[in-house]
Amino acid sequence: MTATDPALTALSQGWCALSLLHGKIEGHIERALQAKHDLSVREYSLLDVLSRQHDGEGGHLQMKQVADAVVLSQSATTRLVTRLEDRGLLLRYLCPTDRRGIYTNVSDAGLALLEEARPTNETALREALDAAAENPELAPLVRAVEALHVPA
Repeated sequence: MTATDPALTALSQGWCALSLLHGKIEGHIERALQAKHDLSVREYSLLDVLSRQHDGEGGHLQMKQVADAVVLSQSATTRLVTRLEDRGLLLRYLCPTDRRGIYTNVSDAGLALLEEARPTNETALREALDAAAENPELAPLVRAVEALHVPA
């Protein structure tokens, strides 16, 4: 069955194509990050999200916000944080104003690995999009992704 199978509704066709594109991109990036940096896509995403925190008002993310950003459940995110902490890539500490809160920051080693892996991620993303653009079912979605300009 393909994304343009007539048995599927238009909405289902679109969802099928989007799911296919996501899978192809994620798989390509995963292989590149694993091969060159011993990182999964989720690990890279977590390091990236946490590296953007700051010490200003609202600058530290709660675990639910982190989980939403990396598209995992809170429990899966906590396990991922623990794995990266065990590797020395993340650090946890108590919130100075609310002793119940625990913050997670990227360690110096984590920041170094993230900076080393960022070009690999970008190159793999570009390669995956270019390959997907050759597929007529996926080309419109690739153009849509390339047209997005999400403010930082």
